[in-house]
Amino acid sequence: MTDQALKEQNHTEVVENSWDRCRSFGLDHNSTPTLIQLGTGERRDLKEEHRYLVRTTDTEVLPFYENILSNSKCMILLADSRGQVLNGWGDQRFVAPQQKSFFQEGSSWDERFNGTNAIGTAIASGQAVQIQRDEHFLKANRFMIGSAAPIYDTNRDLLGVLDISSDAYLPQAHTLGMVKLMSQSIENRLIMKTFSSEHFMLTFNTNLDNIDSQWSGLIVFTEEGTIISANRRAELLLGYDLALADVSQIFNCPLRELKNHPELLPLKLQTPNRHNMHAVIKRPAEKPIQAVDYRKQRSVSAETFGEITLDRIGYGDERVARCVRQAERLIEKDIPILIHGETGVGKEVFVKALHQRSSRRPHALVAVNCAAIPSELVESELFGYEKGAFTGASTKGAIGLIRKAHKGTLFLDEIGEMPLKAQARLLRVLQERKVTPLGSTESYPVNIKLVSATNRCLRAQVQEGGFRQDLYYRVSGLNLELPPLRERSDRRTLFQQVHRMHREPHQQAELSDEILNLFEQHPWPGNIRQLISVLQIALAMADDEPVESWHLPDDFFHDIREQTSWEGSDPEPAVASAAPGSADNESLLAETLVEYNRLEGNISRTAKRLGISRNTLYKRLRELGVR
Repeated sequence: MTDQALKEQNHTEVVENSWDRCRSFGLDHNSTPTLIQLGTGERRDLKEEHRYLVRTTDTEVLPFYENILSNSKCMILLADSRGQVLNGWGDQRFVAPQQKSFFQEGSSWDERFNGTNAIGTAIASGQAVQIQRDEHFLKANRFMIGSAAPIYDTNRDLLGVLDISSDAYLPQAHTLGMVKLMSQSIENRLIMKTFSSEHFMLTFNTNLDNIDSQWSGLIVFTEEGTIISANRRAELLLGYDLALADVSQIFNCPLRELKNHPELLPLKLQTPNRHNMHAVIKRPAEKPIQAVDYRKQRSVSAETFGEITLDRIGYGDERVARCVRQAERLIEKDIPILIHGETGVGKEVFVKALHQRSSRRPHALVAVNCAAIPSELVESELFGYEKGAFTGASTKGAIGLIRKAHKGTLFLDEIGEMPLKAQARLLRVLQERKVTPLGSTESYPVNIKLVSATNRCLRAQVQEGGFRQDLYYRVSGLNLELPPLRERSDRRTLFQQVHRMHREPHQQAELSDEILNLFEQHPWPGNIRQLISVLQIALAMADDEPVESWHLPDDFFHDIREQTSWEGSDPEPAVASAAPGSADNESLLAETLVEYNRLEGNISRTAKRLGISRNTLYKRLRELGVR
């Protein structure tokens, strides 16, 4: 059964369960909705109780979704955890005069009084729902469609519900997707407001490009590493309850390493089940901050990679050279290219270089990460929509990403994540070379060079029913596979080149043989993207000095230990050591403790002072019972 079928089955169960509850409340389909409305004083107290929720929604979230408010035939309602309306925005013209009171502040949408409805059913089920006209239990409510998503507070208790209601006969899946994003955005902002001044905040996602989206995981942890709050996306990405968990165990990363990482500089983390995550850390407001502008870092990286030509993609590796030669032959041909490779091998860099080599370079290269767009919004983002195509659609419509790539290159990254419904529309575009926006009968011709990429086995997805076979043969004209960094024969030269790209003008020292040897031992599960992250951290730590082993992050050595443990080798640089319990060992421990205390617990400076790696320092501190 496909993911979409499972979603539909779950939705059916949600509606059926709601109808069963309605019958148990003594309602039938012909029952009259009951208007339960608070008095003036009670309404004032209710809004005061939820003033932060109302203010955050009104001033910090809705302005980013003004397209919804510009649609005069829909209303946005914010309700509390009991279904009582806190505030409303938009226009009530789609509501009959006798029904307007139900949409005013203080009115209740509890299922007991109004049967199955978006707000009440979202509260009862604890999940986002869309209630179509005939899915309302009471016939009197079947004039509208509602899309609602619950909002949870910082303790993961239900705080309220956000709803978009309309009577439009329009596709509504996109509206549900927007409500989910809006509710997640509200939750994130409430968490930030509550904890940012006193605690550490970790934002993470599966892809480096998605870290700063509202669809990222967000974790708040204390000075001691205890997780005290997390958004729903964080638990979805990690797969379990995070309440009071230890953040260093969640990500297999020492707490001090997390806390001392330069603020807003991306870092790679790994979960205990070896799933890679990309993250940024934000310190409490009163903590001294080693600030690194994350957006500036990304911009610099993008500019650097944008200048890389096909000639500079490889430095002697035959597999990379073969990919370059084959791609060059097909640059001007109407044959799609499908790039395979692990996350972080440089697929987008390759595509940018390919676009710059082609005759299409005066036109746009439009890169779309199919995994970064909520499934309900993929179609409207890719194919565009006419004004009023769905509830909340912009009154100006949207051209869509495919038409933006007209005469240029369309790069569909993580194409295996594209929902089946969107796959069907994409197939039609590739067959007809025309795009029909949502809600339109007019088609627009498009001339694009299609390049796709995946880190999955699309053939296996075809067999499992997760990817259309006909689309697979449309996108896989030429299949290229970029090798992982650990398998590249030119990686030593690549290490040096990436180091030169990212160092500051005053950092002229080249990487030493010691560092290059360590790099060659490393398995690089995150590939070139991980290499860049490691070098950025090392260069930030080194400042004006040459990069040394103690400048490297601890998870770098953790990866090497896992890689070489079966050989019984020690990946760390040779350091002074002594047998546990010996006089020499006691002397080393005593010296370590003195320096550690003298330097006020600064791991990097202590390690440098003692001439050892940070990993060795951590081991000594554990022996001393300090950590």
